[in-house]
Amino acid sequence: MVEGLIGQKVGMTQVFNDDGSVTPATILRAGPCVVVQRKTTERDGYSAAQIAYVETKPVRHVTKPVAGHYKKHANIPPARMLREFPIGDADQTNPGDSVLVTIFSKDEKVDVIGISKGRGFAGVVRRHHFHGGAASHGSMFHRAPGSIGSSAYPSRVLKGMKAAGHLGNSRVTVRHLKVLHVDPDAHMLVVKGAVPGRNGGYLIIRRTGK
Repeated sequence: MVEGLIGQKVGMTQVFNDDGSVTPATILRAGPCVVVQRKTTERDGYSAAQIAYVETKPVRHVTKPVAGHYKKHANIPPARMLREFPIGDADQTNPGDSVLVTIFSKDEKVDVIGISKGRGFAGVVRRHHFHGGAASHGSMFHRAPGSIGSSAYPSRVLKGMKAAGHLGNSRVTVRHLKVLHVDPDAHMLVVKGAVPGRNGGYLIIRRTGK
């Protein structure tokens, strides 16, 4: 059985518990997905299931090789999102099978992978949480990075030095999110806490493995 699927972030909300406490939660549209291709150890060198995210809005401007891939293996229209999930060699998953949100259950732990929001160019205080200098009167060192190397030896800036630069728009994995609610009819999944990315962004939701 495929241990995950593709979804989208709908937005954040609150879940009220029986004791009156409030839990921050995120609503995800998890699936429906369909298996496009089955990778096998004999033919491909590894075992995995290639699944596509089914959306109501069709994909436009699809190249012939991409359209041919979907038609050859599963005979379905092309999708925007196509990802692989590892499965065992003895797994009976075949092209054309559906992967729905019902693979998850309440109180289960999942990992969510997404692309974080892009924040553009940022300084070291915002990007790496530097403390900065004194804010008192007369200080001329507030948000500067300070010294970044030695002058005598090695007389250069070492690789990996934390500096100002592009912040966000990177792959982020949030682990061990608790499933609060599963709605099979609406293909919705409610998880505790926040997930990376903007509303409407694509996500990979998988059963936690650690």
